[in-house]
Amino acid sequence: MLPYGKIPARERMKRGEKLSAAWLHAGSNITAEVVAGAGFDVAVIDLEHGHGDIRCLVAQIQAMQAYPIVPFARAQWNDFVQIKRILDAGAGGLFVPYVNTRKEAEAAVAAALYPPAGVRGMAASTRAAHFNDNPKEYLRRANAEISVFIQVETPEAIANLDAILEIERLDGIVIGPMDLSTNMGHFVDPGAPEVQSAIRGIEAKTLAAGKLLSTISSGWDDAAEKYRRGYSLVMTMSDTTTLGKIGRELVASFKREFASQGSVHK
Repeated sequence: MLPYGKIPARERMKRGEKLSAAWLHAGSNITAEVVAGAGFDVAVIDLEHGHGDIRCLVAQIQAMQAYPIVPFARAQWNDFVQIKRILDAGAGGLFVPYVNTRKEAEAAVAAALYPPAGVRGMAASTRAAHFNDNPKEYLRRANAEISVFIQVETPEAIANLDAILEIERLDGIVIGPMDLSTNMGHFVDPGAPEVQSAIRGIEAKTLAAGKLLSTISSGWDDAAEKYRRGYSLVMTMSDTTTLGKIGRELVASFKREFASQGSVHK
């Protein structure tokens, strides 16, 4: 079983459930606990662009352990050592960034799975294996329970998508709209018609292959529309950017109401 008896997100998504999700960028166990307490199904701890390291990852997962939420993590890179450490810490799902070919996708999947299906190192001493407390139960079930997603962020990945989607144990595709648009020549412009057309193509192929879809959203209306299009996992908030957005809105409201009093912050 996954740590602390959580229902695997993979199991729920494979049977057709849509799961709510949040990004954790701050490297903070406090914001991890807040997100878990809010009732999200999944929290994706970002080790690629976030501000935490492996110790922060462990602390964040520990902060969420009393809640049903399943911790995912985005790896810094498609590196089997990093992926092993992330999973040994107790992550129940994995996002692997910047995967462009079938070979790279196969490597990501192999890194997440124990032999003979993959190359993840066996260890009973890890947090995920409950520190040698009945480790065989975790080791036996981990391959079936851990969610493995790769990120499609380049035209090369799109060109190789058919081959990537043939990988049986690959669970899903994460569409990275900012990187994808920029790599397509539309700098930070996911709304460009060419980019939107490419995203619709990725969506169609992924769903036709029986795989799961994940991405980010700009807010609830955007997330709801994506869920209706077939996505299983959409990040609807971040512990950093959402806080910043709310703060800016509150400051703007304050200035509109009390501008005549003057403010030291212009």
